[in-house]
Amino acid sequence: MLRSRSAISDTLDELDPQLGRIVDNLEQKVIGKRPLMEFMVTAVLAAGHVLLDDVPGVGKTTVATMLARSLDLTCRRIQCTPDLLPTDITGVTIFHPGTRQFEFHPGPVFANLVIADEINRTSPRTQSALLEVMEEGQVTVDGITHALEPPFLVVATQNPIEYEGTFPLPESQLDRFLFRLNVGYPSLDEESAILSQSDRALPLASVEPVMSRDELLARMQAVREVHVSDAMRGYIARLAEATRTSPRVELGMSPRASLALYRASQAWALLHSRDYVVPDDVVRLAPLVVKHRLILSRSSADPRAHLLDEVFEGILRSIPPPPLLR
Repeated sequence: MLRSRSAISDTLDELDPQLGRIVDNLEQKVIGKRPLMEFMVTAVLAAGHVLLDDVPGVGKTTVATMLARSLDLTCRRIQCTPDLLPTDITGVTIFHPGTRQFEFHPGPVFANLVIADEINRTSPRTQSALLEVMEEGQVTVDGITHALEPPFLVVATQNPIEYEGTFPLPESQLDRFLFRLNVGYPSLDEESAILSQSDRALPLASVEPVMSRDELLARMQAVREVHVSDAMRGYIARLAEATRTSPRVELGMSPRASLALYRASQAWALLHSRDYVVPDDVVRLAPLVVKHRLILSRSSADPRAHLLDEVFEGILRSIPPPPLLR
């Protein structure tokens, strides 16, 4: 049961029991990455897309596949390559001589969860095929619009250290991702646990769902009912304004980014058994929602201005959060 605003517990990180089972299920295959799993579940609840940006072999695709299986969602994987065409993603209309009619053949984007593996290896033209579907949940082919069945989530992966044969994602594409997350290497103890469990690890096909699609849709609707006070809305707006007026930032938060932070904070609160948003929710999620959307100023005299983490941390510190209760 959700805690009311008048009964704030000292512990704000207690997971909702049912949603916590999703996090536990994800940890079966990716050991020691519980915060990452909480962010992934938050993205689903907020109906947001995720960019997993990390080196090969740390479990990016496994995380996405486990998420789909844990929620009983249809999942399709797109292996992005330079020769991939937009119609390879969205689908194509084919003329059948026998019936003398055109028939639409849906592409792999018609699924609840789409894994765009190594998204920066495909051309900008093909990347742009995802813009409409990520924003509006629909695909337009040959002038005809096809709606996708909710929920819809894109989990894209990319390798940050390979530049040969890659196409950096444009700002318009990055702005459509709710979170940009890193998986990270396991610790020494975690890697030892991975090795010791490798012989008896569960195959992905055997993972059982812990929540049905209908239950998930109900929880996604409940996110919109999580209370956000006027003070919290003002806090998000001031943060957005600060990124736009900072002399160290050339491109600040868009209104889409503000809405994304707002919705993600509601989802994070629901995941943690609350029906209200607290300042800590916004502070915790803001770097994951905002940093990949910012472009730093090239004219700054401070050579350290290229350190995005430092710039954003300074902006975040400059905006005092509202008190917990009003």
